[in-house]
Amino acid sequence: MEHMNYKFATKAIHAGQEADPTTGAVMTPIYQTSTYQQKAPGDHKGYEYSRGTNPTRKALEDCIAALENGKFGLAFSSGMAATDCVLRLLQPGDEVVTGDDLYGGSYRIFTKVYEPMGIKFKFVNTSDNQAVADAITDKTKLIWVETPTNPTLKLADIEAIGKIAKERGILYAVDNTFASPYLQNPLDLGADIVMHSVTKYLGGHSDVVMGALVMNDEELYKKLFFYYNACGGTPGPQDAFLVLRGIKTLHLRMKAHCENGRKVAEYLKNHPQIEKIYWPGFEDHPGHDVAKKQMRDFGGMVSIVLKDADLQETFRIASGFKVFTLAESLGGVESLINHPATMTHGSIPKEAREKVGVVDNLLRLSVGVEDADDLIADLEQALAR
Repeated sequence: MEHMNYKFATKAIHAGQEADPTTGAVMTPIYQTSTYQQKAPGDHKGYEYSRGTNPTRKALEDCIAALENGKFGLAFSSGMAATDCVLRLLQPGDEVVTGDDLYGGSYRIFTKVYEPMGIKFKFVNTSDNQAVADAITDKTKLIWVETPTNPTLKLADIEAIGKIAKERGILYAVDNTFASPYLQNPLDLGADIVMHSVTKYLGGHSDVVMGALVMNDEELYKKLFFYYNACGGTPGPQDAFLVLRGIKTLHLRMKAHCENGRKVAEYLKNHPQIEKIYWPGFEDHPGHDVAKKQMRDFGGMVSIVLKDADLQETFRIASGFKVFTLAESLGGVESLINHPATMTHGSIPKEAREKVGVVDNLLRLSVGVEDADDLIADLEQALAR
């Protein structure tokens, strides 16, 4: 069936998946095999060895690609493996323009793994299109944008930066983890590559670690597939099966995340213990208009800065929740609370992270799909002093 013509919910349930030809099984089987029979050398059914291709994983890759309105998908053993695959396209002397507010793991691989190899990274405010344009030189080969950003929820104008990239002939990748394909589709707005930490909203149940890339250009796909297969950062079929199952409710979960995120953000907006709140649904959020333009809703991620709280007090509050769980990661059905300065962004130097607002008294909330009244009651008791 031609999945690209269907609406999102239908694609989430059916894209990339057909009844098993052997048994008629409706759910894609877990092809727990490392190798495949060949009638003669090179004469096979499209599968040779599961590091490179596996039917369960292929169904997932096709499904994620369809959700992003893309032609080609690649699944990886983690979001960092997916990021690493893109960076392998670069050569010593190349430059990358990227955001100054990034997931700590992205910052770490940029500065600790690829900078020593001779690749230069320029960290700019990607919510400022001119700052992005000004950072480009004739050595710039990649623009890497995260929007909304982790954890201060800055918005980059995907389409505007896409035009800059296209005019200069620069590869353009967008980390779409915080939004998910339900809320925005960067390929439609000019991106060449979309990256996901599938661990988060796509999997949605905090039981899988995985990454993905989606693109439309076949030559780019072939280049990335070479590194995907050659370097081997590919996931097993059990994980692919779990994500396929998770994606079937992505549209339902995202609606609930957005609804609860709004209620939690509105509760916290004027709370006496909150100094600052980051949520793009507020009209006074600097990126609100961009969010309205390129996103279908404002998501379930909310970050807060605690008023007059030192590190000890921040730890006390972060540890005092009963429904929210203090843990890394995000995007699962359960609500999580995270202290970026010491957890997800601990690899970023203090001066660099504080410059963009990742201060010691900032907490990041991944608002789950529990009853919103229970979440608000939990926030109320945890914030009480």
